[in-house]
Amino acid sequence: MLRKKRPDSVFLVLISILIIWGSFTLATVSFPFSLERYGNSWHYFLHQLLFGLLPGVLIIFILLKLNLKTLKKLSPYILGINLFLLILVFLPKIGVEIKGAKRWLNLGPILFQPSEILKVSFLLYLSAWLSSKLSFKKKISLIRIKGKKRTKNWQVPLVFTIVSIILATILIFQPDFSTLSIIFLAGLCVYFISSTPWWHSVILILASGGLGAILIKIAPYRLDRVLAFFNTQIDPLGISYQLKQSLIAIGSGKFFGKDGGFSLGLSSQKFGFLPQPMTDSIFAIIGEEMGLLGCSALILLFLLFAWQGFKIALNSKNEFSKLLATGITFWITLQAFFNIGGIIGILPLAGIPLPFFSYGASHLITEMIGVGILLNISKNS
Repeated sequence: MLRKKRPDSVFLVLISILIIWGSFTLATVSFPFSLERYGNSWHYFLHQLLFGLLPGVLIIFILLKLNLKTLKKLSPYILGINLFLLILVFLPKIGVEIKGAKRWLNLGPILFQPSEILKVSFLLYLSAWLSSKLSFKKKISLIRIKGKKRTKNWQVPLVFTIVSIILATILIFQPDFSTLSIIFLAGLCVYFISSTPWWHSVILILASGGLGAILIKIAPYRLDRVLAFFNTQIDPLGISYQLKQSLIAIGSGKFFGKDGGFSLGLSSQKFGFLPQPMTDSIFAIIGEEMGLLGCSALILLFLLFAWQGFKIALNSKNEFSKLLATGITFWITLQAFFNIGGIIGILPLAGIPLPFFSYGASHLITEMIGVGILLNISKNS
């Protein structure tokens, strides 16, 4: 009798912990803002629950039932629809501009950010395309899939470059440089492990680095973030303010949290001192309320996420699954690293949400789509 295939139980428990912890943290952080702006203490939490978490859980169940071959066949159409939605954000009435950025679509009760879904759709398309164009052996190493020599290799970097330029152009005009960085680096990871010549990746890194330097120089707010990273004292009430307040919040948490113990919901920095406490800076609130112990536990969970995700990739049975699982794991882990690194000052602040924790339905649904795909791959390994 055949046993029913089940998803990786360790990975499922790990994801459940991250999502539950993230939801609980957002509920405590958002409490005063909900009460102040809407007269309802649970407004932001319920919004995240109804339009982010519950749809995300439903999507995970759907993805667990979906055949990966079907997902592979649909990948070009998914990316095409995503590109269409990205263009719609520039249209009046449909697109919504917030603080000079045109990144959202007005869908009635929610604002939807198509660039978040691009993190999945691009990796999905790239994995499907590379696995169909390149001929692989079954053996896989810890770093790169061992493949045979291919013919017409020029097609691979050419198509990757063209698609990347199209996506970069759209995201630059929104502008959304942080999301572009995450998407490109995750895509480059998939491109590299598909056993393409190493010099392809070197050229792509150098070219993208040059473009990134130009984009930073021509945009004052991006340059300010870099200057604040190298010198936190340069303007403590201006460009360095968010980093300074983040470090104050984390430092006041000490080892167990402020006031000598776990002080859940009792952060003082979120009351008008720390910018973006529900989104970009939520890790600083965790540091203030749960101390070094809480921060270390969260970082450990993301490291375990990376370990289990790459393990799923190594155990997967086909090239498409290997590439896709690696890309999704790298994307979510990298995003967490960028967010935490910016808050503690080892990286420039990038305005990137902390996966599973920060407020925002678009990014939470996207991350749960990625998790659902990983669980599907683990189920079929």
